Amino acid sequence: MSNSPVDQHAAFLADVLKGLSSPQPSIPCKYLYDATGSELFEQICKTPEYYVTRADLALHEAHVAEFANLIGPGAHIIEFGAGSGIKTRKLLASLETPRAYTPIEISAAALAASTRDLSRAFPEIEIRPLQADYTQLIRAKDLALDPPAQRKIVYFPGSTISNFTHSEAQTFLKRMRRIAGRDGGVLIGVDLVKQQKRLLAAYDDAAGITAAFNLNLLDRLARELDAALNREDFAHEARYNSDKRRVEMHLVARRDTQIELAGQEFTFSAGQSIHTENSHKYSVRDFRQLAESAGLKIQSTWKDPEGLFSMHFLRPMAPARRAPTQ
Repeated sequence: MSNSPVDQHAAFLADVLKGLSSPQPSIPCKYLYDATGSELFEQICKTPEYYVTRADLALHEAHVAEFANLIGPGAHIIEFGAGSGIKTRKLLASLETPRAYTPIEISAAALAASTRDLSRAFPEIEIRPLQADYTQLIRAKDLALDPPAQRKIVYFPGSTISNFTHSEAQTFLKRMRRIAGRDGGVLIGVDLVKQQKRLLAAYDDAAGITAAFNLNLLDRLARELDAALNREDFAHEARYNSDKRRVEMHLVARRDTQIELAGQEFTFSAGQSIHTENSHKYSVRDFRQLAESAGLKIQSTWKDPEGLFSMHFLRPMAPARRAPTQ
């Protein structure tokens, strides 16, 4: 699995060219998170409008002992993302004799920082970082331990599952199920359906930090891909798609403009947009149906005190028995 800077650059360029060529121009939301984007997202998490981080943390504080009880002793915790923050620390500190912890992260810098911080905080836990794009297939051998853990637990807090379409989320959950194996589990965060006004405010804060986060994507195109564009020709916009129960982020052309990239020109009329992110919202019933379509059954569900956010512990479903042949 190659994650060299050259390969990452080529993938970025290919994804942007493909996305901008679509009838609804788009760019995958993972490209929002370069160093600047990640720093801006940390600032978003502290805004009064963005409830997700506070709700997720409150839920962990209230129920982490229950998480640990379901996970059990001797577990290998596999986190999608470089988790050195409060939630990861609370979980690891609550576990009984954890076998190992593996953060999976495509950014070498983020992975190194996470590994360094957690190794200092938990010297008794074997930290086994894996540099990879966790949205892609992860090989079993890259997660193997000798001796093996009693069980593997995929840990995916926050609301990143919301960024996938339902079809993509189903595929992603199937990958989690394969990683966890028959005796493992998945501990995952899911944002809940709520009032449209509150949702839109969370993705368009009054201080303009989310706008800067979205517009930084254009800076990346110019800086890393040598795209010719005028950043001032675009504005951030958050929309609620009621049919799909999701908040969408767009970069909307203020006036007729164009982006020149790799010898191609992409024109935008005033009002036309580049779709940069989805954030789907689920009811518990809807997420249960999605999980079961991926072969995972909800064993336990928790909500924060305000009922804004949820965590779910999933177990792989037993394969259906075949009817005996006559």
